[in-house]
Amino acid sequence: MNVPGSGPAPGGHASAGPAASEHVSSKHGVSQHGIPQRGARKHGARKHGGTIAWRLLAIAVLLPVVSLSILRAVPETWPTPVVQLLAFTPWLVVPAVLALGLALAGRRLWLIALAAVVLAAHLFWLFPLDAGRPVPDSSVPGTPIKVLNINSYFGEADAAEIVRLVREHGVELLAVQEHTQGFEDRLLAEGLERLLPHKLSNPRDDASGSALFSAHPMEATGILPDTPFGMPTVRLTIGKGEAASVLEVTNVHVFPPVAGRAAQWRSDLAALGRLAAAGTAGAHRLLIGDFNATFDHAEFRAVLDGVADRKLVDVGTAAGRRLLPTWPMDGLPLPGIAIDHLVTSPRIASSGYAVHRVPGTDRAAVMATLEIPARG
Repeated sequence: MNVPGSGPAPGGHASAGPAASEHVSSKHGVSQHGIPQRGARKHGARKHGGTIAWRLLAIAVLLPVVSLSILRAVPETWPTPVVQLLAFTPWLVVPAVLALGLALAGRRLWLIALAAVVLAAHLFWLFPLDAGRPVPDSSVPGTPIKVLNINSYFGEADAAEIVRLVREHGVELLAVQEHTQGFEDRLLAEGLERLLPHKLSNPRDDASGSALFSAHPMEATGILPDTPFGMPTVRLTIGKGEAASVLEVTNVHVFPPVAGRAAQWRSDLAALGRLAAAGTAGAHRLLIGDFNATFDHAEFRAVLDGVADRKLVDVGTAAGRRLLPTWPMDGLPLPGIAIDHLVTSPRIASSGYAVHRVPGTDRAAVMATLEIPARG
């Protein structure tokens, strides 16, 4: 007679015994009695702790991004520090992407949803579907003109480089802010007058100096009132007769939103908006220069909304180049932003938007080709 457990198991094979059974089962972290083993508990704790860490990191990244996103979304009269921070909104897409990755690692649905919404908002702001777009009339012939803008940084920009850009790219209109007599003398010494013989110049030793140099005849039509930097407007005529194109050009220099002067900054932008809205119906307009504002400022977007029939076009935004900076090109180690703009009426087509670094100034030169419809 066999005593239970003392003989061979049915089938003629010896039983592996409890020790072997528990040894096999412990590879999976659970004993034969269903009790978790020490290694499994440690592994689970580490995994849970890592998940919590990812969540905490995601929240830490999201908090400042969400805060600035709310300020961007609400068009309020924000104080100067907020105005300055909003200029860097395009670069928040980087931490927004990081936050979504961390949230996915943290495996918390509400956190993933929040990070996804924030990222979607920033992608929409970076490539805005509601921004003005050119709507040229294909039945009307147009005349192309290449334009270039530069803030010369109190006349310190490299005049030879500016003239080289004009010559090599066939620029027909050059706008300068912070223009000085010394800078004009250097431009002329480099041969600018032979390339762009028509000019309207108001050199100053402070930031209020400005100049327009053109290959085509210009007629001064006025200066924007109540603006410290005195933004002049000219009527530019390209060609002759019925095939001629006429362009109203304003050399823009908005007061910067520095401590105590944000109200002046807003006033300057509002004045530009009124200028655009008051233009003659069907007139073709170019606002070119230093706006000291980005598309993320509600005050700048209000300028673009100033036309009754359609929005004005920020050429850089329409070209999808919002991450192409115009400042700072030198000095401050900050993420670059676009505060120098070419803004046109909607019937003007544009192409070839580009920026060029110029030694001596903290701004990039901004260039594009515009197609101005004929007036006939």
